Amino acid sequence: MSGATTAAEAGRASAAASPWTSPALALAIGLAVAPAAAVLQSKALAPIAALALAVCVLRHRLRHDAWPWPGGAACWAGLALFAWGAASALWALQPLKALGTSAQIGGFLLLGAAACRAVAADGEAAKRRLMLAACGGLVAGLLLAALDHATGNAVRAAVRGLDEAPAHLHFGLKPAASAMALWLPLVAAAPLPRIRRGLVLAGGAAVLLVLPGDTPKLAVLAASAAGGAALFAPRLAPRLLGALLAASILLMPLALGPVLARGVPADGLGFSAAHRLLIWDFATARIAERPLLGRGMEASRAVPGRDANPSPEALARFGFAEPAAAGYLPKAELLPLHPHNGALQLWLELGLPGALLGAALALLLGLAAARTARPAVATAALASGAVTAMLSFGAWQEWWVGAELMAAAALAGMPRRG
Repeated sequence: MSGATTAAEAGRASAAASPWTSPALALAIGLAVAPAAAVLQSKALAPIAALALAVCVLRHRLRHDAWPWPGGAACWAGLALFAWGAASALWALQPLKALGTSAQIGGFLLLGAAACRAVAADGEAAKRRLMLAACGGLVAGLLLAALDHATGNAVRAAVRGLDEAPAHLHFGLKPAASAMALWLPLVAAAPLPRIRRGLVLAGGAAVLLVLPGDTPKLAVLAASAAGGAALFAPRLAPRLLGALLAASILLMPLALGPVLARGVPADGLGFSAAHRLLIWDFATARIAERPLLGRGMEASRAVPGRDANPSPEALARFGFAEPAAAGYLPKAELLPLHPHNGALQLWLELGLPGALLGAALALLLGLAAARTARPAVATAALASGAVTAMLSFGAWQEWWVGAELMAAAALAGMPRRG
């Protein structure tokens, strides 16, 4: 009997040592295919992330005979945020949507936090393979995005069965570019010669600076600055970044509201940036009406007046009194789907408690970045994600949440130096 037991234990040990049973392998495959998939269709990131994270957790369970239960202060702050979102269904403009989104994204967060534990507990060899897969996936995604952009979006048009690319397809690269800007810092942790890492980082940044959209460009620049600062101050820089993000969440309506109410000259801005100002002007005014509890989770999609067009007074306040200067802005919606600013979305939907929980989460993410194996890499990724969250997509969009959770799991699994 003891011989059989010893053989069984040896078999389990052999399986645990096999790279094919590694929990990190699932995330490695996910990050290898996600960039190119995002270029072709950004919404594909949500199922890719969910599958990769779930398989990470299941593989940990099979290997260790125990679940990688989620934990940590940042996880609990995030869960508290979605619990408050669920409670807001009591007064939300769309109660069922408030409950559904809170449960869906809260569950996604739990899965991501469990995957972080699973990948962090994996071996160093598996973590190095994970970083190599992330690097390879980014190179493939960047090359595909560059090819699509250079050919007038012919690649994505062909995937959609179109003979010619419609004009609006041009802007479809922005979500993929933002996700790749979030993941690009992972290249710095790849077990490659320093020159190769530098070439991939520089080349990736160059491609992202050429692709459509201002947000990915700003995200790359912010990541470079924050990551550079963390190289010199690996403990202070991420903590300071977390504190700055927390303060910006709490103070955003107070900082933007009075400035936008007075008006700023915006006639030299492009349509997207000018439209952002009108959106933020509308959002801050609605926040001021209900600052304590907000209007409920997902209320951005149903705020009264959100589908109205800017008034002549608002256009004049931002320097668009003349039709030639205004362009298409008089026909733009005041709040299309969400405020395009994560801090304002927290305030608008979840009020002061939501803003406090969001600020706590940002602060805790900064502290967590300082504890990773590579603080500079984690700080750069946090800065990139923060720029995108503050300037572009909705806070609860599944594909963006999936991109963030895959980044978090990869950062938790960064290999040690050496």
